[in-house]
Amino acid sequence: MAEPLRAVITGAQGRMGRAILGLLGEDDAIKPVQVIDRDGSFEPGTVMDAGRWGAVELRDDINSEPFDVLIDFSAPKASLQFLAVCAAVQKPMVIGTTGFTDEQQAAIAAKALDIPIMQASNYSLGVALLTRLVSLASATLGDQADIEIVEMHHRRKIDAPSGTALSLLEAVRAELSQPPTVSDGRSGMVGPRSTSEIGMHALRGGDVVGEHSVIFALEGERVELTHRASTRTNFAQGAVAAAKWLSRQPSAGLYGMEHLVANPGG
Repeated sequence: MAEPLRAVITGAQGRMGRAILGLLGEDDAIKPVQVIDRDGSFEPGTVMDAGRWGAVELRDDINSEPFDVLIDFSAPKASLQFLAVCAAVQKPMVIGTTGFTDEQQAAIAAKALDIPIMQASNYSLGVALLTRLVSLASATLGDQADIEIVEMHHRRKIDAPSGTALSLLEAVRAELSQPPTVSDGRSGMVGPRSTSEIGMHALRGGDVVGEHSVIFALEGERVELTHRASTRTNFAQGAVAAAKWLSRQPSAGLYGMEHLVANPGG
């Protein structure tokens, strides 16, 4: 039997970090060797349960213990620090953190020249399929339809629109003949809707894990493509699958979930 992949999990105390650690506790192919969270968020000596792998001590930074892949759901500034570590030791990184600035995104792209990086705003396989369907619908209907993107998340989410909604917007934009303008919600006497406009709407409330819809409204008919997540387990499963997939890639590059979906055994 092959040795398990050795994984570093950052943002380990967060909702995604805990979900990923729970999955790894039942997986004999990937072992958490380090779990990381921000300084001051836990007491020294705190451990996290990793199931079959036992307890793993929670740390505020990566130590010198060897690892094979890093799975990151932290914050943009911290992500770039972890990325620098991965590049220094030539190990792949799965980035689930969102909210990067253009400058930070450029830094990620530069590191992808050196190591394999998987970056996605959403690690659900269902969302990966939704994105492909949105691309197809946009190529078919985009120049004729009024397009609206609506997302809803729990009350604690701090960024809007969601990273997934922005990814869906880019999937639409890529298929239109003319660049659209984007309206982040509407208020007041805004006048008739422009034919080149895409509406973006962010709803927040309760404990909603994540819902995303792209609406194509035509004269006399409407097409709606929607994905609803009821648990974070599917996102965690996708992130773990991405870590395994990324570890098999022979060359550096910036990958997305669409690459995994298109070539799951690659």
